[in-house]
Amino acid sequence: MGSTIFNLVLLIHVLAGLGMIGLILMQHGKGADMGAAFGSGASGSLFGASGSANFLSRTTAVLATVFFITSLSLAYLASQVPKAPSSVMENMPVPAKAVTDPTPAPAPAPVPETAPDDKKAENEIPE
Repeated sequence: MGSTIFNLVLLIHVLAGLGMIGLILMQHGKGADMGAAFGSGASGSLFGASGSANFLSRTTAVLATVFFITSLSLAYLASQVPKAPSSVMENMPVPAKAVTDPTPAPAPAPVPETAPDDKKAENEIPE
């Protein structure tokens, strides 16, 4: 369930970002008003000379708000994801014998000591 919500918020976030990029690129700069005054054709647009600026700037503001909210939501959702196990062995089930058998493991057999003569014979270099 959490992964589905995260993916949905991520999709909205990406779409809002792409929409903002497109709307910002469509808006006229401050110097474009001077060109419109000399008949560049902006006054005959769909929204009128100043209507498109209001529509585009308001839509950009709405998308910026959605982008900001989804950014905070993604940060919150990412912090709520449970930590992944650091080892594959952490998920292994414990064998039933190890849980029910309380006897300790047998001690290792003692290592026999070698006589000093054997050590001397091992260290000698054959001729």
